[in-house]
Amino acid sequence: MSGPVNPADATTETADARHPSPPLVELSDSRSEQVGRIQVRRALPRKGRRTVGAWCFADHMGPADVTENSGLDIGPHPHIGLQTVTWLIDGQVLHRDSLGSEQVIKPGQLNLMTAGNGVSHAEERTGHYRGRLEGIQLWVALPDATRHGPAAFEHHAELPRADLDGAVATVLVGQLGDLVSPARHDTPLIGVDLDLRRATTVPLRVDFEHALVILEGEAAVNGTPIAPGQLAYLGLGRHGLRLDVRQPTRAVLIGGEPFPDPILMWWNFVARSRREIDDAYTAWAGRDERFGSVHSTLSPIPAPVPFWQQPG
Repeated sequence: MSGPVNPADATTETADARHPSPPLVELSDSRSEQVGRIQVRRALPRKGRRTVGAWCFADHMGPADVTENSGLDIGPHPHIGLQTVTWLIDGQVLHRDSLGSEQVIKPGQLNLMTAGNGVSHAEERTGHYRGRLEGIQLWVALPDATRHGPAAFEHHAELPRADLDGAVATVLVGQLGDLVSPARHDTPLIGVDLDLRRATTVPLRVDFEHALVILEGEAAVNGTPIAPGQLAYLGLGRHGLRLDVRQPTRAVLIGGEPFPDPILMWWNFVARSRREIDDAYTAWAGRDERFGSVHSTLSPIPAPVPFWQQPG
């Protein structure tokens, strides 16, 4: 369910990511996209809202029916300057990458891949799972200190969770109260899965900006309902988040310190300039060693020519 980003998702010019707001509820609609064989709702990025902390991308995948022979089927493709964070609430997916990783992810588990200067991967059917598939993939923009560093992959079969008196919170990345995820993060960040059964309050860091993505059900903040297919940007300055629900609801809360650097997003790349995108495009098109190779039966995905390279 990796990308890609296109001009409908965000401007193709470098934009200042720092535009946090005081506490508010700002709703934006997701865009429907076809990624591999699966329909996704793309909640982030949006024009006017490039990042939430360092989070720069959110695709809610499914629900969809898959078989052992037909699933996501996203062939090898490259990334730079980001981390992919994959979380399932139903189903199974097989991850393969140019580091040699081969890992099936299941509900309650986390895959985190750090692209650094370059990595490629594929997301495939497992060969044995048949049933429902639903989840979310998020991207994290890497800071200057690590975005040109080596690629890495980690899988976490267990993550810390707690009962919030009305919800079960699973910490995907970062820290919530006393719960600390083992997943790597290179900037101050939080990502939490919320399984809501009744009204609850989630503790927040006042110096973080936050946003909420509803996967199933419906929640309300300050009387404003939030449904699947919407991103609720919540701003800075909250000590806690009161969530009201009338039905079982599944949501993902993301947040972090406002990202300090302007970023450029194009296709599967997160960069700071067109030249960086050009170099990555050329490397992938030329199949040089920067992105390695993935042991996959699926065909590599060709990169579109950046619009600024196109004649006319």
